[in-house]
Amino acid sequence: MHYKVFLIKYAEIGIKGKNRYLFEDMLLHQIKNILKDVEGEFAVYKTQGRVFVEAKSDYDYDELMDALSRVFGITQIAPVLVSEEKDFEKLAELSEEYLRYEYPGDKHTFKVNCRRADKGFPMNSQEVNAALGEKLLERFPEYTVDVHNPEIMLSVEIRERIFIYAKTYKGPGGMPVGTGGKAMLLLSGGIDSPVAGYMIAKRGVKIDAVYFHAPPYTSERAKQKVIDLAKIVSRYTGPIYLHIINFTDIQLYIYEKCPHDELTIIMRRYMMRIAEKLAKDNDCLGLITGESIGQVASQTMNSLAATNEVCELPVYRPLIAFDKQEIIEISNRIGTFETSILPYEDCCTIFVAKHPVTKPNIGVIRKHEHNLDERIEELVKTALDTDEVIVVR
Repeated sequence: MHYKVFLIKYAEIGIKGKNRYLFEDMLLHQIKNILKDVEGEFAVYKTQGRVFVEAKSDYDYDELMDALSRVFGITQIAPVLVSEEKDFEKLAELSEEYLRYEYPGDKHTFKVNCRRADKGFPMNSQEVNAALGEKLLERFPEYTVDVHNPEIMLSVEIRERIFIYAKTYKGPGGMPVGTGGKAMLLLSGGIDSPVAGYMIAKRGVKIDAVYFHAPPYTSERAKQKVIDLAKIVSRYTGPIYLHIINFTDIQLYIYEKCPHDELTIIMRRYMMRIAEKLAKDNDCLGLITGESIGQVASQTMNSLAATNEVCELPVYRPLIAFDKQEIIEISNRIGTFETSILPYEDCCTIFVAKHPVTKPNIGVIRKHEHNLDERIEELVKTALDTDEVIVVR
């Protein structure tokens, strides 16, 4: 059986009231965008509270399902059998054909669940349920009806056409990207930050990203690793504008002028300042990091407070209460883990102090940052002026 039509189901969008159409339209926009990379011609449309993808040419089923499974906002994807004729006998014939194809040769319990949007159809929903159930029992004598916990829930939707389906496949859920504004992700080569970007994008937020590169202390392979991670995340988020900031001179200057137990915190504060400047210049409404309380010295409550102190924009930390194993599980699921563990260190790991402070005093940190007054503004300006932007898709 070669499916031509796919019913797209959503959840949260359905409770958006008068603004619902805006979210539906953005979902259609995102589906159309991702299908540009799928071989074939497709129509994407909505009708009567339903979203459909319809193949207008030959296509690869697995490629299409993989693409749809990466669109935030979709909760379920149902390949459907379609009848152009609004006739009960045709409905019964196609239902039998569907079940023989999808559930060959086994005994099953089933239930028919009809939704009649077209009130001109001569039978109401309950009448269709009863009559179609009876027909199917005649044609599948090994089947039994179970209205409470059926193995097969045969769904019939009577609209401008009749749609028949039982099997559904899981989508990523969330909200369509573009419905929640835009934010700047501080992207490193580690496990956490790609997951953080994915999770915020799942709430409908468009993602830009910034990576702090420190040649020659970090290699071109480390830089490529981050680009590769951005490519994987972009499969879910759409194109990402990745800003690559040369941070070497700033790091060396901090290393020269500041106490070494405060290096990580002070470097992190300058990363946040630079990221915020890029965010504001690119209409972002916040910053995103992969920090989790207590995971490393720079992620204690005291350290996070010291980092936040330099920011005007909100800082979103979706992993804040996750343990490492939970983060790894998501990383594996979205496909970033194997790239994240490649042994190419980034600038955060090169200049780590042997005994970093875990409870920094913000007043003391500010005082020591005055050691940088002579050149730091110039160095930050140079770093921003030499920003390398790569569009990752």
